[in-house]
Amino acid sequence: MRIALLAMALVPLAACATGPTGDRYHEELDRLRQDCQERGGILSPTGTQSGRPNTDYVCEIRGGGGLTRD
Repeated sequence: MRIALLAMALVPLAACATGPTGDRYHEELDRLRQDCQERGGILSPTGTQSGRPNTDYVCEIRGGGGLTRD
């Protein structure tokens, strides 16, 4: 009986860890990382934890030093 109660208590915790919000965050983070690498940069944390990757990370582009035409 105790095992069943413990298992029932842990199910909501597992659902939170792998729920749609967590997956969506990592998908957006991967997209930002790829976009940043294509521009010659590296994705770096900003030090905030807002739950939004575009706020939590910044694309640092080092070197280059000039304007380019597209």
